[in-house]
Amino acid sequence: MIQLRNIEKSYRTGAGETFVLRRIDAEIRDGEFVTIMGPSGAGKSTLLAILGMLDGEWRGEYHLYGHPVHALRPRQRIELNKEYVGFVFQQYHLLDDLTVYENLEIPLSYRNVRRKDRQAIVADTLDRFQIVGKKDLYPTQLSGGQQQLVAVARAVIAEPKVILADEPTGSLHSSQGEMIMELLAELNREGTTIVQVTHNEAYAKYGDRIIQLQDGWIVDE
Repeated sequence: MIQLRNIEKSYRTGAGETFVLRRIDAEIRDGEFVTIMGPSGAGKSTLLAILGMLDGEWRGEYHLYGHPVHALRPRQRIELNKEYVGFVFQQYHLLDDLTVYENLEIPLSYRNVRRKDRQAIVADTLDRFQIVGKKDLYPTQLSGGQQQLVAVARAVIAEPKVILADEPTGSLHSSQGEMIMELLAELNREGTTIVQVTHNEAYAKYGDRIIQLQDGWIVDE
């Protein structure tokens, strides 16, 4: 369960205080698939970064599966992120100097999974995502769709309870985008909570419900 109460994010400027998010109240149930939509500058990616504990400069209360994120120290938030969250970025964020296999192994090493167990988990993941033949290639040797497929595989390999996807299909053509969305939908059916940001109305409908943001406010749900 994700609970947000009066979440606000702002910046100090010469003109005063500029708000990115205003009085955000929301609940996301365990196992839901929620879509966040809104125009550019609405605060969608900022909200996702807060949910993923990638941004610590905000006000309000945030509970993640009973943990009071707002009351935790930065190191504690990092550990909570490792335990609960998988993040899929629009621009993949794969490490170019590591192979596909090595990119997939990293989240497991962060969780101190034994090397022998890591090998078995990576092998299973490569097979599930049908990228066994790509395991020794580097990200620059892959197409955009293949890179995003690896990025999704990396996000789920440690079996997080929550996957946060920031425009996961934004730079892909339609068939690749549909493939990624079907993968997210399958993971959701298996019990993973999904929160995605998208501009694509067709992909938004994969979710159970849509949260609309505008100028930092929730305007519809």
